Amino acid sequence: MKKILLLLFAFTLIFSCNESASKKKDSVYKRTKKSEKKNDKSEGVKASEIVDLENKGVGPVKSVTLPKAINEEMVKQGQELFASMCVACHKVGSKFIGPAPNGILKKRTPEWVMNMMLAPEKMLAEDPLAKKLLKEFNNTPMINQNLTEEQARAILEYFRTLE
Repeated sequence: MKKILLLLFAFTLIFSCNESASKKKDSVYKRTKKSEKKNDKSEGVKASEIVDLENKGVGPVKSVTLPKAINEEMVKQGQELFASMCVACHKVGSKFIGPAPNGILKKRTPEWVMNMMLAPEKMLAEDPLAKKLLKEFNNTPMINQNLTEEQARAILEYFRTLE
């Protein structure tokens, strides 16, 4: 009888130890998962404040070379285009319906900016940063203004003059 009780006690002890060990493994796993999320540098940061100078976005523009000198004629054209097509949602110097264009090229690649102007639907559907911006700006999508690549490049040149 004593042997049976001793065996039952031993089995109970073994099973309870295994159960608590598996619970510990689960909690360690969960803690690791949380810490992995904390290591994502963009978590908790507004999309408009994220600096990503590697992402070229999705769309027709694969490469843009910006000369050191600013093309004043192109700036004038870009400023006029911006004033006629973009100011309904974007204000220089302040957040409006969409983000302010000031300093955009310190945060985004020229390709990303042009792809956002030329193919906003595709960017909002496929680009992770564009998706985050959409959420930040009250799910108000950027409207496709049907710009040509030359027009988008002129607006980009105008953006180069904005600090």
